[in-house]
Amino acid sequence: MRVLCAFPEAMSSSNSRPSACLAPVALYLALLLQLSLSSQAGDRRPLPVDRAAGLKEKTLILLDVSTKNPVRTVNENFLSLQLDPSIIHDGWLDFLSSKRLVTLARGLSPAFLRFGGKRTDFLQFQNLRNPAKSRGGPGPDYYLKNYEDDIVRSDVALDKQKGCKIAQHPDIMLELQREKAAQMQLVLLKEQFSNTYSNLILTEPNNYRTMHGRAVNGSQLGKDYIQLKSLLQPIRIYSRASLYGPNIGRPRKNVIALLDGFMKVAGSTVDAVTWQHCYIDGRVVKVMDFLKTRLLDTLSDQIRKIQKVVNTYTPGKKIWLEGVVTTSAGGTNNLSDSYAAGFLWLNTLGMLANQGIDVVIRHSFFDHGYNHLVDQNFNPLPDYWLSLLYKRLIGPKVLAVHVAGLQRKPRPGRVIRDKLRIYAHCTNHHNHNYVRGSITLFIINLHRSRKKIKLAGTLRNKLVHQYLLQPYGQEGLKSKSVQLNGQPLVMVDDGTLPELKPRPLRAGRTLVIPPVTMGFYVVKNVNALACRYR
Repeated sequence: MRVLCAFPEAMSSSNSRPSACLAPVALYLALLLQLSLSSQAGDRRPLPVDRAAGLKEKTLILLDVSTKNPVRTVNENFLSLQLDPSIIHDGWLDFLSSKRLVTLARGLSPAFLRFGGKRTDFLQFQNLRNPAKSRGGPGPDYYLKNYEDDIVRSDVALDKQKGCKIAQHPDIMLELQREKAAQMQLVLLKEQFSNTYSNLILTEPNNYRTMHGRAVNGSQLGKDYIQLKSLLQPIRIYSRASLYGPNIGRPRKNVIALLDGFMKVAGSTVDAVTWQHCYIDGRVVKVMDFLKTRLLDTLSDQIRKIQKVVNTYTPGKKIWLEGVVTTSAGGTNNLSDSYAAGFLWLNTLGMLANQGIDVVIRHSFFDHGYNHLVDQNFNPLPDYWLSLLYKRLIGPKVLAVHVAGLQRKPRPGRVIRDKLRIYAHCTNHHNHNYVRGSITLFIINLHRSRKKIKLAGTLRNKLVHQYLLQPYGQEGLKSKSVQLNGQPLVMVDDGTLPELKPRPLRAGRTLVIPPVTMGFYVVKNVNALACRYR
């Protein structure tokens, strides 16, 4: 741009009027200054415009999704569950036949069920028909009875007094279960904090007993897996059983060395390579920790380390995250079981699928502590409702997301991480409310302000169903209750799951994501080629 102007050589006096061409020059210099300041600050927002002239303000974020081919396809049972062996201790196993728990578990099907955890190290296997005689106490057969049998003796007294059948009053049965669960909670927590555990005994035909007090390197562990595989194959019911391992912890230097030795020896023996992840120390956790993007990104680094070793020896081998918790030491009350913990959990699901992890197993479905999905009173916690929505809406095909306007220019010496995280999948084809070809987005907004998203490209002008999950009650992020589109989520009086009703958004409407929330958005009738076929 060139500015042409003739300046007088000298002013006739100090109060002489300036030349008429100075006004446009001043305006031009002011405009240059504004553009320069905006560029230095990294501000990419459009300049203010006169709305009266009929111009609309540009949308901050434009979102499109690649619909031709999926970038990943994960297992149909991608979100799976774990039960800790501690449920066997003192009768916790009785609760697994509770109709309420069965209903909650059925809502998260299909899924793998992993039986394992910290107490596995204290689990013994004996091939005895009646181990109760050998240890002077009730055996596993006692705990495998239906929970109604466990309270039938007290029911007889109630029947005689009130002339009723306890089975006809599920609320009484539920209270009895909760009372027993509370007692078991104290027992298990005492073991946990004292770091003293008693052995458990189960019947199993292979008579295998876990070894204690002996360090095993990766190569030796790999040989043990090969031997285990050879022992299982001649047994008809185990001949086609899958084998998973080595179930390592956080991939630090010594753990990576163990995995390397294991994969070199037994990489082809296991059906999937497994590891576990814990985000933070539960003893020092604060609610704001769950909103730190740096913490959310720690998992991505671990995934790359595991994949590097696995692909060195067995390229393409499936990898499972076989146990994930937000906080260690059993979790932290009012934090690990709160709405705030859901940000870690939902981001975990999105990140794992996006980076090609085949299965993630949540620790735990029902257990003592605070990392579980269902509490000791048999009430679903926020992460349960999050998991239920994921199961209902998300299919195994992962789609690439394209976003404009989301990234900010980083300042020198400072890394700016995204606080708005967007993932896209084909909508679950088992959900008959949506035709094949629909796409489901799930979005995490960690900003303290709302964000506007304009759907573009193949998503433009499509109908959208919103499933916005927010905390319910006065506790805010620490709440153990949630609301879906403004309605609290609770189990129905008859013990069934509530209907998950979406909020329809008109075609072409901008998505407004409230601050510090998460939600699912089904874009209907996209006719995405990647999603039309299984």
